[in-house]
Amino acid sequence: MPAARMSMQRICHLKPEALSLPPGASESPSCQRRHTLPASEFRCLTLEDAVSVFEIEREAFISVSGICPLYLEEIRHFLTLCPELSLGWFEEGRLVAFIIGSLWDEERLTQESLRLHRPGGHVAHLHVLAVHHTFRQQGKGSILLWRYLHHLGGQRAVRRAVLMCEEALVPFYEKFGFQAVGPCAITVGSLTFTELQCSLRGQAFLRRNSGC
Repeated sequence: MPAARMSMQRICHLKPEALSLPPGASESPSCQRRHTLPASEFRCLTLEDAVSVFEIEREAFISVSGICPLYLEEIRHFLTLCPELSLGWFEEGRLVAFIIGSLWDEERLTQESLRLHRPGGHVAHLHVLAVHHTFRQQGKGSILLWRYLHHLGGQRAVRRAVLMCEEALVPFYEKFGFQAVGPCAITVGSLTFTELQCSLRGQAFLRRNSGC
């Protein structure tokens, strides 16, 4: 689903980390595993996640349309420039779903928005949302998008979110407050897209409409 500059030292953890035991205290191997690999964790992506991201994306998109919203070098590009605009869902350390975004500073998307991150922008462009094939049809895409929009809402510079998608996916994004603004100026081969925007001010609707 083609959608959507802080230091890499400021990687976001959207779920509390496990508390550390006092010095000298021991824990069983099972507890150690649970602490190092949380059953479910949401966090911003890092460069180390890039290959896993691309593997999920390649299976989700190339097998269907023959193209990817982002290729490996582009993934690394955005995870270097704006990791805070990404979000991954990990199950026991394994990436199962993700969103990658960047900042944009114009009213509508253009061809340049596919590859640029503009730090002075106030619009979060969602480049891609993808779910690992073994975890699809479980509502994970909805939950991840709901969390991502709340994550963006906590960033003062970001005022709205924008994405492009195929017509069949418009109802999915409308559940989260996105509104279609017309045909997108971007085309990829024979594919055409609808552009949607969502205000990030006053997010009560997210709780009402997301179903999460």
